[in-house]
Amino acid sequence: MNIQQSAVRKSTRAEVLLNEIEQMIVDGILLPGEKLDETALANMFGVSRTPVREAIRALTAIGLVENAGRQGAEVSQVSVSMLIEMFDLMAVLEGMCAQLAARRATEDDKLGMNATHAHLKSTFESGNHKEFYSVNLKFHDQLYAAAHTQFLAGQAHRLRRRLSPYRMRVTYQPGRMRATLSEHLEILNAVNEGDGKFAMEAARSHMRLIGNELEDFIASLSIPMRQ
Repeated sequence: MNIQQSAVRKSTRAEVLLNEIEQMIVDGILLPGEKLDETALANMFGVSRTPVREAIRALTAIGLVENAGRQGAEVSQVSVSMLIEMFDLMAVLEGMCAQLAARRATEDDKLGMNATHAHLKSTFESGNHKEFYSVNLKFHDQLYAAAHTQFLAGQAHRLRRRLSPYRMRVTYQPGRMRATLSEHLEILNAVNEGDGKFAMEAARSHMRLIGNELEDFIASLSIPMRQ
């Protein structure tokens, strides 16, 4: 194996590890405030500490992990007020992406979003909640892509990843998946019809969680929160 091949393997290993640890955070296996033990993670995944360290560094850049000084890294915590601000900003970013998607989406973009919405509906009807969440993310990825704006889409995707531990819990709230289908359809129809104003309003409304019930959602969280 030459040096280039070795570097590619190390990079791939770190990326896989990044995705695995990120999923553990999203799934609530690693909770906010929990210390990340490099040795324990290395043993868990059967790798050296080097790719673990690289994955933690990448998760820190995303905002899912924060440096706790001499105590090492830990899963990031956010205050209730910051969480509300972050969801408000997410609503603005999603709205801007939807508005641009309504103006710029190609026929292929629209076909892809329509197919994903149909898939989302079928996963809801089958009761596959985990797949529903995954397909839901795909719909939003396609919405960002249809906006055809690299910087804005990148910021939306970055913030979405930062909020992923909380967004997943929103998705599983009673009645939220059914509401998501209805809200996605409004966004989709607006994009299909080229109605930028309505697309923006529909996307913003969708991202404001459960409207005025945001405080109830926060109160229902069973994960640590900073005060």
